Amino acid sequence: MPLPVPVLSEGVDPAWLPPAAFRALGSRRTLIRGSGPLVETVRSEVADACGRFGGRIVRDTEPHDLMLELTGDPLGDDEEFVFGREDGRTTVLASGQHGLLHGLFHVVRLGEDAFRGDRRREVHRPALALRMVDHWDNVAVHPVMGQVERGYAGGSLFWEDGRARGELERVRAYGRLLAACGINAVAVNNVNVHETEAHLLTDRIGDVAAIADALRPYGIRTHLSVTFAAPVVLGGLPTADPLDESVREWWARAVRDVYGAIGDFGGFVVKADSEGQPGPFTYGRSHADGANMLAAALAPHGGTVHWRAFVYNHTQDWRDRSTDRARAAYEHFAPLDGEFAANAVLQVKHGPMDFQVREPVSPVLGAMPRTRLAVEVQATQEYTGQQRHVCWLGPMWSEALRFRPEGDGGPEVGELADGLVAVSNVGDDPFWTGHPLAQANLYTFGRLAWQPAADPHRVLDEWIGLTFGPAQEHLAAGLRTVLSGSWRTYEKYTAPLGVGFMVQPGHHYGPSVDGYEYSPWGTYHFADRDGIGVDRGAATGTGYAAQYGKPWAEVYESPDTCPDELLLFFHHVPYGHVLHSGKTVIQHIYDTHFEGVAEVEEARRVWAGLADLMDPARHARVAERYEEQLRGAREWRDQINSYFLRKSGIPDRHGRRIYL
Repeated sequence: MPLPVPVLSEGVDPAWLPPAAFRALGSRRTLIRGSGPLVETVRSEVADACGRFGGRIVRDTEPHDLMLELTGDPLGDDEEFVFGREDGRTTVLASGQHGLLHGLFHVVRLGEDAFRGDRRREVHRPALALRMVDHWDNVAVHPVMGQVERGYAGGSLFWEDGRARGELERVRAYGRLLAACGINAVAVNNVNVHETEAHLLTDRIGDVAAIADALRPYGIRTHLSVTFAAPVVLGGLPTADPLDESVREWWARAVRDVYGAIGDFGGFVVKADSEGQPGPFTYGRSHADGANMLAAALAPHGGTVHWRAFVYNHTQDWRDRSTDRARAAYEHFAPLDGEFAANAVLQVKHGPMDFQVREPVSPVLGAMPRTRLAVEVQATQEYTGQQRHVCWLGPMWSEALRFRPEGDGGPEVGELADGLVAVSNVGDDPFWTGHPLAQANLYTFGRLAWQPAADPHRVLDEWIGLTFGPAQEHLAAGLRTVLSGSWRTYEKYTAPLGVGFMVQPGHHYGPSVDGYEYSPWGTYHFADRDGIGVDRGAATGTGYAAQYGKPWAEVYESPDTCPDELLLFFHHVPYGHVLHSGKTVIQHIYDTHFEGVAEVEEARRVWAGLADLMDPARHARVAERYEEQLRGAREWRDQINSYFLRKSGIPDRHGRRIYL
């Protein structure tokens, strides 16, 4: 028997799948053809909607308004579907079960528009096959990082105090939300794999299997983060050398047992030789050696290894200006292009540093044409307000995905990649993401993973329509106002012109201009009495700019051609340097920080005016967060402006209050 649609506990927000989103579907007569587990999920969804809104599932011989048909074409893409409408009937045809499920949710997104007029048949297929969220969830509570590393939405959906949480109905509801926006894979534990988490691979694989069972009805494949040292930690071997035959045999056995428990297991996520995590460097081997060993173990079962490219020296001497953390990923991985196995995916952060509010696109993404690449972004807002500030990241991600490493006429990053991965922003919070408006980030990620060239603002409208209903234009306009420019607002009142960081060490919330300036983490801004920024040019600096091909190496090399928003990432310039905008660097810093606070004040005012148009609990939660955002924005403004006034001695030309 098919499972019923997941039932949420009282008080848990339905996010972008409230019952009202199914009204158009549920008030029609629907014919469903085909069989299989995901077809049964489709049938359950339609039956539930019809039970609410008066429609029904019909037989072949009866008239129908909508037909959802699994064609079973063996040559078709399993996730592809064809949507059309003719002679008063809407049709969704799919060769595979995943495609039929995607087609169902396409109908839900369209609402009444799915049943209006005629539509020529449209073929819908995902541009990227790998569309995954990585949970940085710990099984056991970490003494520093807690239950969820960099998590801002409560505890883990999966784990609690060293055990499996067991609330599988909510996990199933989570899988439903993911499937509805196009995501097809989940990694269930932290990439920093500690001792307790390591055992998920072996004696605790049953806990992972239970999660996989809950996600499977919505087509979500489960992945696991593993420690490279597992043969030592779990198997008692004296080595984890990837070329050692006993090590390779140990992994083959471990993987075989995993697939015995989870037949559709997706594969592994690996953080190796990074921030203290073990890796192949210990044995004088390359990252390709390490990834390919795991790929070989996974290949017979159809699994994939996601090997993270976040590798750099985290014990850097701040006195040494020749070492540049931004260079590290390219230097480690670009020479290995073509050496990775076909089922190994190199997972590359979209920027060269660490999910800052503004970074250039990583040069690695244009430098490895013979390697499968996945772009990694961060939905959890570690450096963008920690889900206490509104910061919709769709435009940031879209800019990265639409960047052309070879310049105009060349392919976009979204066309070069095989996958898109986000660090999850979800926890056990009733609103899933802590800040209710942060749900828009997860939804936007899913839709951009399906189609990287999509207009993020259209995706935002889609999320608004599903979450809040299609008929409240005043509400929709208000939501667009507070969300659409929120990333640039956050950028205005935090670290300026691409220089990055300037955050409190450790937890990374709130301003501390010199917090990491003398640390070993390679996160410097080099502000002095004369100027600010990092010289990353080839002629006089670290040479990072030369990692790009033409035209970008030339564009970034000179302050005269470097885009203003990245100037301080690539160059150390005087405070009086004139930007393309016509302002000096110091005046830009003052102006944007005052503007950013003013924009938060206006967003708070707009939000207050929406109180009568939505659920009171949702409105109250966001209003509460706006108070904190405004407090934080003012603190950022005052600390940044005071710091640079004291450094430069140059006053604000408008005479606004800056604290000395």
